[in-house]
Amino acid sequence: LQYFPGRPCVQTYLQTLDAWLRNWTEPELPRTVLKEAMKNNRDASHPSVLPTNVTWVGCQGSERHFRGYPCGLWTIFHLLTVQAAQNGPDKELPLEVLSTMRCYVRHFFGCQECAEHFEAMAAKSMDQVASREEAVLWLWSHHNEVNARLAGGDTEDPMFPKLQWPPPDMCPQCHKEERGVHAWEQPAVVAFLKAHFSPANIYMDYAEPDPVPAAGEGPGARLGTESLREERVRGAEEEKEAEARVPGRPGSPEPRRPSIVRLNPRLREGGEDIVDLDSFSEQHFRSQALRAAAGRRRRISKRDTLALARGAAAGRERRRASGALLRAEEEEDAGEGLRRSPWLRVLGLGFSRLDISLCVALYLLSSMCLLGMYTFFRLRTRARKGRPGFPVA
Repeated sequence: LQYFPGRPCVQTYLQTLDAWLRNWTEPELPRTVLKEAMKNNRDASHPSVLPTNVTWVGCQGSERHFRGYPCGLWTIFHLLTVQAAQNGPDKELPLEVLSTMRCYVRHFFGCQECAEHFEAMAAKSMDQVASREEAVLWLWSHHNEVNARLAGGDTEDPMFPKLQWPPPDMCPQCHKEERGVHAWEQPAVVAFLKAHFSPANIYMDYAEPDPVPAAGEGPGARLGTESLREERVRGAEEEKEAEARVPGRPGSPEPRRPSIVRLNPRLREGGEDIVDLDSFSEQHFRSQALRAAAGRRRRISKRDTLALARGAAAGRERRRASGALLRAEEEEDAGEGLRRSPWLRVLGLGFSRLDISLCVALYLLSSMCLLGMYTFFRLRTRARKGRPGFPVA
């Protein structure tokens, strides 16, 4: 929990749940009791809320069954190893994050085959990690191994092929050649990972609004609520002003690098290069197929904002429009599913259009065969009845 840079309401939720589990002394934990303890508490002075609306941004696949949760889990793993390397002594507890990840995958990850592969990798070389920076490199290198093994498989999104990350266009200094063979410049890779997986790079535009603390908790709570509201209003006004200004008109300021982190004036004034943390997987799988689809679906990230600073506002609007269109398509698909009869939903479960077409063709062919056999035997029976009989002596 100490390395997870979540919002205050999420951190409070995780800390509260962790403290409750540590205080549980009974040998068994009933499901109903755990379910009650995991409920959100929005009315407390310090709200404890875990968002329930799942909206994939950088890990959104071309179809519903692609990317999503596994992609987000890898992103969280990389983030935690990097934060542990930046916020603790390098030689102290080098396996603190990796061992926790290993236990989670072993006991809670839904894909049993994936968990077995991860356990095999961990048993082979995880105990050789001697520092926190080596933990960062261990996870990065084994993630690339997983991508190499799964490339071209059924789980690969055709719009986001699994490649070795980071590609040369993202980190040229991370790549080198040794006797004509590609190799990684590991110090440059560590520096890149630390810069990429930074809390300042988390993109919060699609996150649910933070819950407002309960009223009547004292002047401090009221002041905090008022300042939060003022900050949100100020951020919304600044966004509208930025979108209303057109470069080239009198009175418009000089174009500057847009910040994708809102409601944080210190980060804006610092002029940092802000990137989308969730775009890790999108940049990871960048290829020719991704470039071909870039005209249809554009995402705001570091590579976009540096090349198209003036079109940042338009790109943000296009991304919101595409998200709204995707939600509309999902609602339409859900409506069609509800309009179908229960028998059609049961019979069509797990079958593709090709499977159904083959079944129909086989049915028609069988019907034709049965009809031909019936006609043949019918004619043969009539022929036998029509033969003249011989007189009996």
